[in-house]
Amino acid sequence: MSEVLSIVLGGGKGTRLFPLTQSRAKPAVPFGGKYRLVDIPISNCINAGLRQIYIVTQFNSASLHLHIGQTYVFDSFTKGYVEILAAEQTFEHSGWYEGTADAIRKNFPHFRTQNPSYYIILSGDQLYRMDLQDLLKKHVDSGAAISIACTAVSREDASSLGILKADKNSQITDFLEKPGPTKDITKFKAPAEIRTDRNKDDSYLASMGIYVFNAKAMEDCLANDFADFGKEIIPAAINKLKVNAYNFDGYWEDIGTIRNFYETNLELTTLKPRFDFYDEEKPIYTHMRNLPPSKMNFSSMNQSIASEGCIITNANITNSIVGIRTIIESGSSLNGVVCMGADYYETELQKTQNAEARIPNVGIGRGVIIKGAIIDKNVCVGEGCRIGVDDIKRTDGNYGHYHIVDGIVVIPKNTILYPGTVI
Repeated sequence: MSEVLSIVLGGGKGTRLFPLTQSRAKPAVPFGGKYRLVDIPISNCINAGLRQIYIVTQFNSASLHLHIGQTYVFDSFTKGYVEILAAEQTFEHSGWYEGTADAIRKNFPHFRTQNPSYYIILSGDQLYRMDLQDLLKKHVDSGAAISIACTAVSREDASSLGILKADKNSQITDFLEKPGPTKDITKFKAPAEIRTDRNKDDSYLASMGIYVFNAKAMEDCLANDFADFGKEIIPAAINKLKVNAYNFDGYWEDIGTIRNFYETNLELTTLKPRFDFYDEEKPIYTHMRNLPPSKMNFSSMNQSIASEGCIITNANITNSIVGIRTIIESGSSLNGVVCMGADYYETELQKTQNAEARIPNVGIGRGVIIKGAIIDKNVCVGEGCRIGVDDIKRTDGNYGHYHIVDGIVVIPKNTILYPGTVI
């Protein structure tokens, strides 16, 4: 496994996840109450014994640096590392990354010193658990220069993904990036034997954005000015090299939009979620915060998740995620809410100063009712606020102290909602 270099692509500005990406890189967006999105690909690597990992990013990377530095520290016997490579100016390159392939190309000086035989490219905004050892083994056994992990999706989902066509030997013969909803892609329909139960009649093989490259193939494929893997590198490679499809039939979700993010979070609260965090053999790692257990005082919680360090008093929580250090005061109600929690506990002095300035404390105040919303970190929700409960105009846009994206109310990080606010 020391021959394999793992590279997690952090993405660009993350505009589709805005305002969650307003002050942080996309991989650093909190997820599932206590994790960050980047924990998923890193944990898949660690569970497969791949411990030479680079995170490539360029926008708002400060919080990502902090999370990686606090979380992924290997001992001197492991010979592993998780390092962030942010865009940098050199004598050869002075601009930003122009795309996924360009990000790899500009960092070749860092990668070559490790002398890898294989590169595995992963995305920083997906939820899945994959046996990467199996992916690498099948890649080596196939004799392919490139392997692309793919999964069966519906026609609707295929619109915004790269779809491919493979022969009976799993060799990819055609590739089409983001065909849109109207283009005729009948010839790309997946063979019946690999269709999933939920996509029996209308399945297409979609690229998961997970690639394995032989080192020489990577050098050859990037010996040009092409910016992106899906749009340019992969279609060009299919005509010159053996490119194989690795069929993945497990759970996979691309968390690329606010709607995906919201629904994927809440799916974790169901009785039998499709993604299981409760796997001792292959855990999802994150920052060890040493927080106390959560405390519930006279509260009702139904099909919800409460992370560490929460204090919930006389509240009604339904179908919701309650993130770390969340304080919920008496009489409040949350239904279908993704609450990310807080980075800190307020001291008694801070609470006194807040009271003097008539600023609510961090957390959810008394008598607050929230329905169908995302509450980012360190938000102060004052007493008696109502969010998403009353009939509101759900037109997407920026409304100052809140946003509506994909029809979902999003309260940005560090926002103060004064008592009685109605959204």
